[in-house]
Amino acid sequence: MRSGFLLGVAALALSACTGSSVPDSGVGFDDYQSYDAAQAGGTVSVSAPSPVETSSLDGNAVAAGATPGVAGQAATTEVVTGADGISNENNFDAVSAQRDIADDAALIAQNRAQYQIIAPTDLPPRPNSSAPNIVAYALQTTNPKGVALYDRSGRYDGNPVPRACGAYNSSDLAQEAFLSMGGPQRDRRGLDPDGDGFACAWDPAPFRAARGG
Repeated sequence: MRSGFLLGVAALALSACTGSSVPDSGVGFDDYQSYDAAQAGGTVSVSAPSPVETSSLDGNAVAAGATPGVAGQAATTEVVTGADGISNENNFDAVSAQRDIADDAALIAQNRAQYQIIAPTDLPPRPNSSAPNIVAYALQTTNPKGVALYDRSGRYDGNPVPRACGAYNSSDLAQEAFLSMGGPQRDRRGLDPDGDGFACAWDPAPFRAARGG
């Protein structure tokens, strides 16, 4: 009894589908008959889309080139000028008109013949100098600039760059001179009055930062 009921429901559903007024839709066509005709090479008329109603747009929006159907939205079409497509070097037709495959192979061989292979060499030795190595000194120290480590017997007057520093063109040269004259323990010229071990405006922080510590 139950199976007969189910068969009846299936028959009703099939008849409803067969008698539907909605045509079977094909891809890009109104129905499958048009699709089959196109596959067979026949002439098929495809209906054009309905025009967009622009009555909902106000006059100003239409005059300004607004997108139809979207009130108040300005046109966003971008006009590109001077675009000639891909370059001739990437255009097979353009290149083939200039040279054939043999000429192209000869050009590649000519370019390869100009390649120069440079073998790696050892780094040059450090120049011999009797001046103290301020980089090595910066990496050996750990105290920040301004933290006193050495007693200067009250010579610090609050000025981090004393007048004696004016005799040097850079703080690096001042630090080299300071170390070569007994620094950081001694300060004969008063280049390190605060006793932090760093002459004038010299700061070891950049050298430490370059090492990553």
